[in-house]
Amino acid sequence: MIDLRRLTEDPDYRAGALAKGTEQSMIDSLVQRDAEARAQRTVTESLRAEANQANKDIGKAPPEERDHKIAAAKLLKDDLTAAETELATAEAEVRERLLQVPNPAHPSVPAGGEDSFRVEKEVGERTPPPPLTHAEIGEKLGLVDTERAVRMSGSRFAYVLGEAVLLQFALVQWTLSKLITAGFTPAIVPVLVREDMLVDAGFFPTDRSGVYELEKDELFLVGTSEVALAGFHRGEHLAAEQLPVRFAGYSSCFRREAGTYGKDTQGLFRLHQFDKVEMFSYCHPDTSWDELEFIRETEETIFQDLQLPYRVITVAAGDLGAAAAKKYDIEIWIGSEQRYRELTSCSNYTDYSARRMGTRMKTENGSEFVHTLNGTACAIGRTLLAIFENHQTADGSITIPEVLRPYCGGLEAITPKS
Repeated sequence: MIDLRRLTEDPDYRAGALAKGTEQSMIDSLVQRDAEARAQRTVTESLRAEANQANKDIGKAPPEERDHKIAAAKLLKDDLTAAETELATAEAEVRERLLQVPNPAHPSVPAGGEDSFRVEKEVGERTPPPPLTHAEIGEKLGLVDTERAVRMSGSRFAYVLGEAVLLQFALVQWTLSKLITAGFTPAIVPVLVREDMLVDAGFFPTDRSGVYELEKDELFLVGTSEVALAGFHRGEHLAAEQLPVRFAGYSSCFRREAGTYGKDTQGLFRLHQFDKVEMFSYCHPDTSWDELEFIRETEETIFQDLQLPYRVITVAAGDLGAAAAKKYDIEIWIGSEQRYRELTSCSNYTDYSARRMGTRMKTENGSEFVHTLNGTACAIGRTLLAIFENHQTADGSITIPEVLRPYCGGLEAITPKS
């Protein structure tokens, strides 16, 4: 949730919201409705004080004045009830409108939409097309079976088989070991959460169409462990000196992929069900931008150790999600497509989610909201296909990255079956 005071008083903060596509009229109506709510709160509190005093006066009044006092107190009570109803309506409307306003973009974020990103760096060579696409070699080596998965579950599901399973769990174990060394606490999180968790984490109402709902149970399947990790310290106060508090969350994830009909239907790129290792940080506001760079650098070391060519981009303001003030995407080179494709990202949500969650830190001057950040350390399925693409050999094998071999029982390559 945004800082409404800053939205009202800080032109740069307001400009950041406008850069993400917020209409000026929405901001104006929100500010106006908040002013009305605050005025109504003053009226309500005044009536409440009068009503309390009137009730006290009844007990002190002589018998001949008591009926008059009771009648006056009843009128005040009726006025107070009406005022409280009006206040509740105004505050509910303010909150509803607040939920529609995204976290303002940081001044360093480029303006524009999806194609206005800024390239920060490219690492590794853009390779020519490999002999087979990731989907073709996955099928040829018996590592991925989408045809049978489609018969069972529909499109965008897959069986992962054989040595690819060993490779998948090697990625999980190796990534977690790196993150533990970097100060992250590993966590396996619930993948079913209540609606209010998705609201407070910053995903609802804007991303609701992409989330699976179990209506009967009033639960939703998460698209990232970030949701559950954001709620871990919900309503709590953290000591400033213990920050940052970092988690490495592992979970299966589920996304409806609404609006992507016909896109990436082959292989492992855009599935409804996938696994991820996600970084999450509760951070001091003074150091959250340094923390974002730390998370990005951690992501980059994973690509470098896996010897995968990639680039880093800063996403433009108009392409940012509601919660992110700034986001880096790390895109892998896909030789068969001769283009970069997003594999991981990392974002600074500043105090946007913490305000909704009520997560604060204790300071000498009281308390303030923490900042929260997140970044995907390893999107397992997409990392598998990146390895399939970039570690093919001329004989149709896939070379296992050296850092993963100890987690694969020493396996050095996945070779065609004779």
